[in-house]
Amino acid sequence: MMSERTGEPARLWIKICGLTTEAGVIAAAEAGADALGFVFAPSKRQVTPARAAELARGAPRELQRVAVLLHPTQALVDAVLAALDPDVLQTDAEDFASLRTPPHVQRLPVIRGALTAPAPPRVLFEGPVSGAGERSDWAQAAALARSTQLVLAGGLTPANVQRALAEVRPFGVDVSSGVESAPGVKDPRKIHEFVRSARGSDDR
Repeated sequence: MMSERTGEPARLWIKICGLTTEAGVIAAAEAGADALGFVFAPSKRQVTPARAAELARGAPRELQRVAVLLHPTQALVDAVLAALDPDVLQTDAEDFASLRTPPHVQRLPVIRGALTAPAPPRVLFEGPVSGAGERSDWAQAAALARSTQLVLAGGLTPANVQRALAEVRPFGVDVSSGVESAPGVKDPRKIHEFVRSARGSDDR
């Protein structure tokens, strides 16, 4: 998912999250996204492990499969691992202390504010409530992005992603509600617009 810092600029990593339909997955792949996010926490975008596996089956293998959870039980994690075999497991940072995951699955801890401890090597910086379309604190994100690989989430849209990239300079971006026609329904046109806009600012 995310290469270690080498001193060379990295290509912007783009994740389309909360996918629930084949049309959304196809649009993400065709637009040039890097990762597909499937939500297993209570949400309008929640899918079952079996449904996520079905949706991911037809996508190019180079697109990373990200399992998005929130305070999950080990049983749910195990079910997701068995059905989807994700590349990345995403949940709030504190959740990982009690979870067992195989070494080949990368961990993407979610941070929602300033840290009092050293930052993990890579984090997803989110707004207060995931999937609510509420913008995260870009000033805090920018400060954190100087010391870790930061994926910016929370309230991103095709209209504001260029500004977000200029202000935060993140490793990657994560969008969900900002590319929907209705809550939980991805709009293929908006997915293409988001990726095109983000790539247009990706001068790194």
